[in-house]
Amino acid sequence: MSAPAGAPRAVFLSGSTMRHVVVMTATGSVGLMAIFAVDFLSLFYISRLGDPTLTAAVGYATIVLFLAVSINVGTMIAVGALVSRALGAGAREEARELAGSLVALSGLVGLLVSVLLLPLLPLLIPLLGASADAAPIATRFLWITLPSNALMAIGMALSGILRAVGDARRAMWVTLAGGIATAIFDPLLIFGAGLGTDGAAIATVISRIVFVLVGLHSVVRIHALLTWPGRRVLRDARPALSIAGPAVMTNVATPVANICVTAVIARYGDEAVAAIAIIDRLVPVAFAGLFALSGAVGPILGQNLGGGRYDRMRGALKDAYIFMGGYVLAVWALLVLGERAIVALFAVEGLTAELVIFFCQVSGLMWLFVGALFVANAAFNNLGFALYSTAFNWGRATLGTVPFALAGAALAGPKGALLGVALGGVVFGLAATRTSFRVVERLEARARPVAGAGTPA
Repeated sequence: MSAPAGAPRAVFLSGSTMRHVVVMTATGSVGLMAIFAVDFLSLFYISRLGDPTLTAAVGYATIVLFLAVSINVGTMIAVGALVSRALGAGAREEARELAGSLVALSGLVGLLVSVLLLPLLPLLIPLLGASADAAPIATRFLWITLPSNALMAIGMALSGILRAVGDARRAMWVTLAGGIATAIFDPLLIFGAGLGTDGAAIATVISRIVFVLVGLHSVVRIHALLTWPGRRVLRDARPALSIAGPAVMTNVATPVANICVTAVIARYGDEAVAAIAIIDRLVPVAFAGLFALSGAVGPILGQNLGGGRYDRMRGALKDAYIFMGGYVLAVWALLVLGERAIVALFAVEGLTAELVIFFCQVSGLMWLFVGALFVANAAFNNLGFALYSTAFNWGRATLGTVPFALAGAALAGPKGALLGVALGGVVFGLAATRTSFRVVERLEARARPVAGAGTPA
């Protein structure tokens, strides 16, 4: 059968690498911003109910959801890496079969995560430091949202396929559609139906259903890049897990670090935890470009690895780091200028307001090096060195987070804990950046004896 119009091709093997980085990141940012902004809006609605306990409860639930989504991101990385390599090597039918089996595997992993997490909620929520009033609200929120994690995993896998193809616009619309659905149903359910936090949870489930439907339309109807998973699911599980396993371990490090920081901050009461809940919603909105960048650079590197273009791999990495630095500095300036407006938006005061303002003032220091780690991890995961990203992320999540948060809290309370976390990531961000370029050098050195005449021009 002939390939349909618009069939996937290795679009990243030619053209400006900076342009590819910018276009993929910009379109990815729009989709992520839609999800994160609506998430941000959900917390805003909850905060307007006038009960800090509700805000704190949603904050605790978000940390657990972030843990589940971080595992989904690991499987999405495997999907994008394997499909982009196949496309870069010109093996379209292999890419189609991989896509089918890997989407199925992603859904199974997402379902397993829900089944494992739900019985653990009575242990996890108190471990985060939730008060007696906040704990049952957070638990109820999670019992509504966690069962839909398999849908989230499938939707993310479909989005990963579209990024592997280089279809930045449709990958954007997958996430954007989910964000729009939440924007519609959040106020209707929270206020219109009077469901409060239950309404926010139900809106999250609806958005995930939309996420999957739009993704299926783009991958199946537009690109014809999905076959029904057959017996090769088990065969594909091995290469997928060789990437997804370390990637999951890498991504789980961040929520584990968040759990540790939240436990430290929780010592200062629900007002402090409410500030963390606001910060956790503010960060994805403000720094959505970094999350999108880490997803954008992977397919670019994967296709060029499949095509043997090591010169373009180095160029894409360099461009990604330049873009990241400029983006963080610009966002930092905006956060500092808008710190009072953010506090006013959530109508918070006291310790909550102080911590939100302080975060705005130190956010650039923290995210400049976290952003570098994001780019490096994308390189490691897509170039066959996934264990490197695991080592760097867990190093930052443990040695670069816990001791610094505890020391900072001992010296300067909750503000000191936030500053400590920012300082703890500096060494790991710098080391990961250098190692990412060394990885490309190693791959090129391995290829020379095989190629015989060096890297293609």
